[in-house]
Amino acid sequence: MERFLPCLYAVLACGGFCLIFEVKKPLFVLLCSLNGGVSWLVYLLLEGVCPQATRYLIDTIVVSVLAELMARVLKAPATIFLIVGIIPLVPGGGLYYTMEALLSGDTALFARTALETAACAGAIAVGVSMVSSLARLLFRKHLVEGRQP
Repeated sequence: MERFLPCLYAVLACGGFCLIFEVKKPLFVLLCSLNGGVSWLVYLLLEGVCPQATRYLIDTIVVSVLAELMARVLKAPATIFLIVGIIPLVPGGGLYYTMEALLSGDTALFARTALETAACAGAIAVGVSMVSSLARLLFRKHLVEGRQP
């Protein structure tokens, strides 16, 4: 139960971000929110299994694949589902602690937290790029094969 309650909070928070991003269709709001909940669930399930940056990478890959699938099925842009789905992963706490260490003059802590935060942000960017590129390659190949007689 202690793992599922934070996922419910992530779903609710992502629903709020759907309002901010003006996602209009109720089905899209539901799916975006669920993608955010899945995002946080995968992150929590990988806790203790692999390093933090690897968790971010795996989690982003899962969320990106789900976003691409939802986009193909619903004929909508994948960014709707992707951006809302990765919101729970944004390393805001890491940024806060990095700036706090910088302002307090603790250079060792600043360097460590800055590297950890940059690694997490980089893992998110790499995961999104990998899945997006693969989806475009596969989709383009499918379109080209479908046009040939």
